[in-house]
Amino acid sequence: MPEINKILIANRGEIALRVIRSCKELGKETVAVYSTPDADAPHVLQADESVHIGPASSAESYLVVDKIIQAAKDTGADAIHPGYGFLSENGDFSERCKEEGIIFIGPDAHAIKSMGDKTAAREIMSKANVPFPPGTKKELKDINEAEKIADDIGYPVLVKAAAGGGGKGMRIVDNKEEFESGIKAAKSEARNAFGDDRVYIEKYLVEPRHVEFQILADEHGNTLHIFDRECSIQRRHQKVIEEAPCSILTDDLRAEMAEAAIDAAEAVDYVGAGTIEFLVDADRNFYFLEMNTRLQVEHPVTELITGLDLVALQILVAEGKELPIEQEDVTMDGHAVECRIYAEDPRDNFLPSTGTLHKHRIPSGNGVRVDSGVEEGQEVTINYDPMISKLCTYGNDRDHAIKRMLRALDEYEIAGCRTTIPFCKYVLNHESFTSGNYDTHFVPDHFGREKLDNSITDNDNVKALAATLLKQEEDGSEDTEHTRQATTNGGVSSEWWNRRNR
Repeated sequence: MPEINKILIANRGEIALRVIRSCKELGKETVAVYSTPDADAPHVLQADESVHIGPASSAESYLVVDKIIQAAKDTGADAIHPGYGFLSENGDFSERCKEEGIIFIGPDAHAIKSMGDKTAAREIMSKANVPFPPGTKKELKDINEAEKIADDIGYPVLVKAAAGGGGKGMRIVDNKEEFESGIKAAKSEARNAFGDDRVYIEKYLVEPRHVEFQILADEHGNTLHIFDRECSIQRRHQKVIEEAPCSILTDDLRAEMAEAAIDAAEAVDYVGAGTIEFLVDADRNFYFLEMNTRLQVEHPVTELITGLDLVALQILVAEGKELPIEQEDVTMDGHAVECRIYAEDPRDNFLPSTGTLHKHRIPSGNGVRVDSGVEEGQEVTINYDPMISKLCTYGNDRDHAIKRMLRALDEYEIAGCRTTIPFCKYVLNHESFTSGNYDTHFVPDHFGREKLDNSITDNDNVKALAATLLKQEEDGSEDTEHTRQATTNGGVSSEWWNRRNR
């Protein structure tokens, strides 16, 4: 396979910019694609070339295979990196690239389709002796048979979409009386989200931890694990805070899970970067959850503790080269934490909070990494994922990484929309998190609007009021006097107001 010279990034935002950076360091030319509202986005400005592919709707731009392929042909790109999301786990897209003579920087269609269908993946894992939760191996065909299986494994059970992901098409059923309605609700949501209403059931685990292993494989038969990540802090079954490595794994359990992850990847002849996700129960039994056949959002924490560039290694593998490292060369040092900074309001059930970023001042300093795809003055819209950035910190140990993250969160200044920064601070200060004794139920068990409000400091209030004032002034609002009165009446920042207006 020839060396890759020019790579089109079939994505947007921070992941597109992340890929461009590694490409530049490797001496590869880059092509960005963009929708109309992304015309001035950082990834477009940083790429060597750019191609407009349609309006704001991703269904008319970033998800249109023909437009992506044509952009690659028009610019002479010999490879496409899909990033994550959009077309990254679309087996037909991988296959189409191959048909067009364009290198797809990711696994082949067989691996994507096999692991993308959750029931097919369970069958494959069963044959590979990778443990998975008790339940159905195939999609449900008969409600009476399904009820019998649920009775056998015991309630609560989890109903999950076979073609699902991101928490869609998923229902927890606590008892037999709720079973049929839970099945119908999951099937309806799955049909709306994926056009596929197949579901299956599995035992709902008590106090589950979400632990995943990074995998990297080449076409010469070499499959490596690049250690583990903990991803249990979630809202709506979607991750918000991740760390590497997982704090509860013993050396023996880590080795056992790593071996299972490699077995899972080899079961589908996997080539490229991927992630095997497991659930770990209260008794430290682990079960296969799913495989993500792409680069993960949280890959930076793995890079920070290993010193490896996963994107660069993806490209090398796509060129048909052998991995330059063996398993014994992969070591980890220190600890890393990632906070996803979303434009969401954690005080209002994490609903999206769009708007113009009137201020976006990122933290810096030793051990701080910020991957962001937006800049000050840009708008965060409802058209795409609401993530503003990924804030990562590295420390000598877990406590050091957490304290560094709290410092970085304090430095982060955003005005124009509400964000998950207060939530991240709340979590990192909570005893359950600092002790490492937490699971995927952290939000329902420990978090709420009143608890968040009680945790907010005077300094946080000052920053929030300053952000509100800045937005009002830039929007030409006449309500600044009301804001000033509310500020001083709160007894928090009258001194700050006076200093600001000298």
